[in-house]
Amino acid sequence: MQKKLLIMAVIVGISALFITAGIYAGTKVPDVIKMENKAYKTHKKSIMTFSHKKHVDEYKAGCGECHHDDKGKPLDNLKEGDNVQNCIECHKKPGERPKGKGAPKLSKKERLDYHAEAIHYNCKDCHKKFNKKTKTKKAPTTCAKCHPKKKK
Repeated sequence: MQKKLLIMAVIVGISALFITAGIYAGTKVPDVIKMENKAYKTHKKSIMTFSHKKHVDEYKAGCGECHHDDKGKPLDNLKEGDNVQNCIECHKKPGERPKGKGAPKLSKKERLDYHAEAIHYNCKDCHKKFNKKTKTKKAPTTCAKCHPKKKK
């Protein structure tokens, strides 16, 4: 009887270990994220790559500096393994807002419906603050710095 209980405890323990490892491995944040999204049929500019590790470790960026709730409030209490939605889940319109002659004048809230606008606001605002704080121009704020010309 004790032998059966011991075997059962070992099986349950090993199973729990594999389940926990599987959950952790499945939600691990990759170091480099290719900012490519299936919502776009084509990309006019090159795909930007983002180093999550560099922003967290080197630049000491907190989770809430990029990730926010549906009201724009920073999600500062995130930890690795938490489920985080992709930006396109809320900023549903692929691309940038309409521009040029005849384009409607949109409020900032309306502009944030556009996926690329939301990402650009988020990144550029943070990069400008970083550059001002460090009195450098290390953080890119122009199109070409993040989206280098495509190689032909």
